Amino acid sequence: MELVLLAKDDKSGDKGCPSVYLSDTGEFVVQGVGLNDTDFSELADPLPGETAVRISPEIVLAAVEAYRRRSV
Repeated sequence: MELVLLAKDDKSGDKGCPSVYLSDTGEFVVQGVGLNDTDFSELADPLPGETAVRISPEIVLAAVEAYRRRSV
């Protein structure tokens, strides 16, 4: 899988997350801190093998904006 970085939290310094990537399949890939078990249990019907991460709205919006610029 090839990934293109769309947005990264500037406050993470040299660290990589949270970040949003665009894969060569056209899907978004999100990198971030995983939920703890208590918070994960609040998700609606997670399937085996699924996970969830925390990411700020600002990073998601920046990724969407970068995606739109690429698609034009």
